[in-house]
Amino acid sequence: MFERFTKDARGVVQAAVEHAERAGAPSVEAEHILLALLDREGSRASFALTSLGVAVEGRESIREAVAEARRRAGLSRSEADALAGLGIDVPEIVARVEAVHGVGAMSADRRGKGWWSGRRGFGRGAKRILETSLRTAGAHGDRHIGDEHILLALTVRPGVPAEILADRGVTYESLTRVLFGGGGEAKAG
Repeated sequence: MFERFTKDARGVVQAAVEHAERAGAPSVEAEHILLALLDREGSRASFALTSLGVAVEGRESIREAVAEARRRAGLSRSEADALAGLGIDVPEIVARVEAVHGVGAMSADRRGKGWWSGRRGFGRGAKRILETSLRTAGAHGDRHIGDEHILLALTVRPGVPAEILADRGVTYESLTRVLFGGGGEAKAG
């Protein structure tokens, strides 16, 4: 599949691995892919984000939202709300854990915990994003997978990245209009 990735898409994958390494995460996750996309300049995904009003300041708020989700052990806001409906107060649990173990204790960061220096694998969520980007490219008649297809895939797969992007008006439909000039009819998921 990676032979079909454009230079920009390969750059996103490499940067996602670097984000995971800097965070000390045990694997590359969808959130790392989102952070890598935010770093891009001059690419189709970068153009689309800017066109939808996600400028430099907006990208920083996305980074902060990802960090906040990591503090909740990677739970999306909707997942935390669902748990609240069952009487489980996620913010209270996070506060208690952090009071005992320090801020970010639930983030799954492994910094300082003797992480091996080998190659990081891709978690299930990240793999699904990359697979969905392949289907998204095909749905739009593209032979190669660009970073725009990865961004589109992030909006289709449920989870923290899709929720954070949707909060800022970046949805599959809005991206499709910006990138391809049409509606969201070629949705792949």
